[in-house]
Amino acid sequence: MHITVFGAGAWGTAVAAHMSFAHETVLWGRDPTVLVSIASQRENPRYLAGIKLNPSLKVQADFALAAKHSLGQPDSLWVLGTPMGALRQTLEQLQQIAPVEQWPPLVWLCKGFEVGTGLMPHQVVEDVLCKPYGGALTGPSFAAEVARGLPCALTAASADEPTRQAMVRAAHHAALRVYELDDLVGAEVGGAVKNIMAVATGICDGMQLGLNARAALITRGMAEIKRLAVALGAQAETLNGLSGFGDLILTCTGDLSRNRRVGLMLAQGKSLDTILKELGQVAEGVKCAPVVKELAGKLGVDMPITAAVNSVLFDGLSPGEGVMRLLSRGARSEDAD
Repeated sequence: MHITVFGAGAWGTAVAAHMSFAHETVLWGRDPTVLVSIASQRENPRYLAGIKLNPSLKVQADFALAAKHSLGQPDSLWVLGTPMGALRQTLEQLQQIAPVEQWPPLVWLCKGFEVGTGLMPHQVVEDVLCKPYGGALTGPSFAAEVARGLPCALTAASADEPTRQAMVRAAHHAALRVYELDDLVGAEVGGAVKNIMAVATGICDGMQLGLNARAALITRGMAEIKRLAVALGAQAETLNGLSGFGDLILTCTGDLSRNRRVGLMLAQGKSLDTILKELGQVAEGVKCAPVVKELAGKLGVDMPITAAVNSVLFDGLSPGEGVMRLLSRGARSEDAD
């Protein structure tokens, strides 16, 4: 296959490096110094320091040339590895390269809701292109582990079977397994809202509330995710899989999780501005929390953990007060809406 990956952050670089072992893969990024380092030292010093990348991975600083690598080829793929906030802009740039009728299958790696519109990634794509197109490669995955070639399983989510099959051909090799799924809404909601739950779990662990509390928080967090997903048209059983519980467990418990680290530092009393400066990377749960809270309100979906995280992040509520707010809720049936 001829594959172009747009976005040389941690996840875009890791996916591009993995795909390059089986396919002709080009990586484009905004920072030319990162691309030079990948080309000369086989390393992304900003996002994946110390991890050597496949020598077959090619880099291209020119956006148009990178895009054309995968245009007009019989078996090709465009992979958008940019953050959620850059998805719309990248799509608009691609429209300037070629009309959508000439595009190869399109895949995005970002997880979240667009700030300002509340749209999921597939809705942003449809809004820009004026029709449904492409799919998401998602699931429980830390970039550093994929870049090292450690085992991983992902979900190729799309309503379009050829797009799902293109994702499988591109990524299902070596230690990475890819499973097809036609419920794109469920996959995207799971991948987005789990970041909020990871912030909550980080607070829980940072306050040393114990493993029992962590297990309860993760489980009740999934109940919130399912309620929202179903309200948005997803299949509830989707959230039992890789893009649901799999991604939630990894992000809430893994030390490589940026969103979990946000929660840990909040529990230490650090301000959000200080935390984001120390991270130096995007923590999607921070951007996602107010969007999901507003969306849940519009849909009439009860999401108390999301509401508490949002208040801790933006309304001055202390982590301890947020915990007490959750503990003071009345008793109810476990399967209650």
